[in-house]
Amino acid sequence: MLPAGARVLILGSFPGVASLAARQYYAHPRNHFWPILGELLGEPLVALDYAARLERIGERGIALWDTIVACERAGSLDAAIRNATRAEVARVRRAAPGVAVVAFNGGTAARAMPRWRDAGYETLALPSTSPAYTLPYAGKLAAWRSLEHWLGDAKGDAREPRTRASRRRDAAAAEAVTAVTVGSGSRSARRSPGG
Repeated sequence: MLPAGARVLILGSFPGVASLAARQYYAHPRNHFWPILGELLGEPLVALDYAARLERIGERGIALWDTIVACERAGSLDAAIRNATRAEVARVRRAAPGVAVVAFNGGTAARAMPRWRDAGYETLALPSTSPAYTLPYAGKLAAWRSLEHWLGDAKGDAREPRTRASRRRDAAAAEAVTAVTVGSGSRSARRSPGG
């Protein structure tokens, strides 16, 4: 989902089995993505159906995509990803030229951060919202609050430029991101909902 007016791009790694089956980003019922984003935006995203969620965040200047658009993987775990096809920065530039910041949902997604930073984007690594990442909800929400600066822009609020303190806070949030690996499932080749 890359709306033309987006200013904030949130990149996951690659959708899990539940998301691929539903053809929806963050479809697993225990994934914290929609509750966290809803809280940051002050929107009842969890209560909305999927199409309405996408419409609402699109109106707020937020795009969703993945750092991997196709791969082979056993189960839902990022550690099992093989033969990955990476998302193209140029595609985002064409589809959503106003994107100012790229936020990475989890450690696997954040591995792509240097490529996006080198392309001129502000970048922010955030802890995974996946239920496989065992950081409690409150910890995830606290780290994701570092995205509020840009979400304010998406809401049309005037915000001050980033300070050294906010950059240090963002760096601390990036250091908190860790990969979690557990179990495996059946092998499959899939494409992400946005790929």
